[in-house]
Amino acid sequence: MSVITANAPAVAEVLARVLATADRVADELRQTAAARDKANAAPRAEIELLRRNDLLQVQEPVEYGGSGLSYPQASQVTRRIARGDTSIAHLLGYHFAQTRIASLFGTPEQADELSRRNGSEKLFWGGIQNPRGGSDLVLTRDGDGFRLNGSRTFASGASTGDQLSVTASLDGSLVFLSLDVRGGRQGFTFLDDWDNIGQRLTDSGGVRIVDARIEHQEVLGEEPFGSADLTPYQTLVTPHWQLAFVNFYVGTAEGALTEAFDWTRAYASPWESSGVERATDDPYILQTVGELVSEVRAAALLADRAGDALQAALDIGPSLTEDQRAEAAIAIYEAKYLSTKVALDTASRLFEIQGARATTSKYGFDRHWRNLRTHTVHDPVAYKAKEVGDWVLNAQRPEFSLYR
Repeated sequence: MSVITANAPAVAEVLARVLATADRVADELRQTAAARDKANAAPRAEIELLRRNDLLQVQEPVEYGGSGLSYPQASQVTRRIARGDTSIAHLLGYHFAQTRIASLFGTPEQADELSRRNGSEKLFWGGIQNPRGGSDLVLTRDGDGFRLNGSRTFASGASTGDQLSVTASLDGSLVFLSLDVRGGRQGFTFLDDWDNIGQRLTDSGGVRIVDARIEHQEVLGEEPFGSADLTPYQTLVTPHWQLAFVNFYVGTAEGALTEAFDWTRAYASPWESSGVERATDDPYILQTVGELVSEVRAAALLADRAGDALQAALDIGPSLTEDQRAEAAIAIYEAKYLSTKVALDTASRLFEIQGARATTSKYGFDRHWRNLRTHTVHDPVAYKAKEVGDWVLNAQRPEFSLYR
């Protein structure tokens, strides 16, 4: 696998074991995915499944109880889980990204403490970070700490998280908070209003925050918080999230195809004028399968390339230049564009392979398209294509935001 270096056979063995576990968990999730999608319940049991199988702490050092994987390697875990359930991969991908924020914005002491806790306590991280929807989350000084006020329309995993990663504005600047919410948090109200057509198990409802006390050490970094411009290295925070999206789009397409192929082998019929007796010999089914498999594999390879690009930027560290950041971001945005298009096309064409009987609601095959369509409008992929084009033609770097 491309994210493994040639001189790290031990890491490759660890990754292989983790991915085998992820495959087993994905198989378990797949068995009940359609029923759980209809039930639209909070994903607490699914999070516990990830915790029991030691998938939450894979990025932490081995000595802290983790597996020592890099972020791109952890993204491979996200992709595997997406083959079984896109909602749970969404939560896991966000979790992996949010646990890396302290290494970008926190002090070394904060980053190390959170890493130790993640490894030993197997924390699940939710987030209140979507910059669109609701009022700004504003942090104001209050004695030796702060007060947080505002609301967000979407907050994936927030009400089920052990730890929350929160973005807020302090004196007009962006700051990141890391909050322990086990046992609840005064001032936080989770609205439990997520009832969308897809990603139904992502606990992505709204949150309202009124005069919540935030301690000084819960703001990542050191004084003066948010006063300086972010470095190119810190702005890798957004490519982390975007790479998570790429991988659960690809994984969803892979899993959807696996389900479609299994169903086709067992139940599908060839078209009456095909001249064959088995659906698996129907020439147009074979053509469709060939087209979709080729496209999904191409998207997966581009996703791996994007992971390599992000890791190369992370390896440079705080001395990363703006152009180097742009190269990493553009590699991910290329993969974001292709994975969005390919995954949506794949999920919508499954029934061309399976036939009309596969549209019966009990099978729930439509959930793949619903999940992808719901998340892929998170930020319009046309803007990712535009950013790629602007870099290629004009050497114009993507201007940092929590979407770029």
